[in-house]
Amino acid sequence: MGERVVLGLIEDVVIFANDAEEVVSARIDTGATTSSIDMHLAEKLGLKISEQEKIVKSASGIEKRHLVFAKISIKGYEIEDYFTLADRHHMTYSVLIGQNILKQGEFIVDPLKGENQ
Repeated sequence: MGERVVLGLIEDVVIFANDAEEVVSARIDTGATTSSIDMHLAEKLGLKISEQEKIVKSASGIEKRHLVFAKISIKGYEIEDYFTLADRHHMTYSVLIGQNILKQGEFIVDPLKGENQ
């Protein structure tokens, strides 16, 4: 990758699933090791739940979460990786982009960058 792409704290992400795609606003979180997706959104999109589980530390404590494999596009870069499943319906953003996606895309995060620029 040539020049590195700068992300703000909120970015639009395209999630590809089967023959469909959905655009959602995602929270960019450099402190999260693995990206996360709302279980209801994953179900709606028909993402296949893996038998694999990951232990996750969050504000609500330590828990085991199932994983889904998904292809996304962020700032025109397509990336495939695992997302943990979480009940994010009470949160503003149904998708959280963590280090696994940020590293693959070699993205830089600028918290001063305006939302969805």
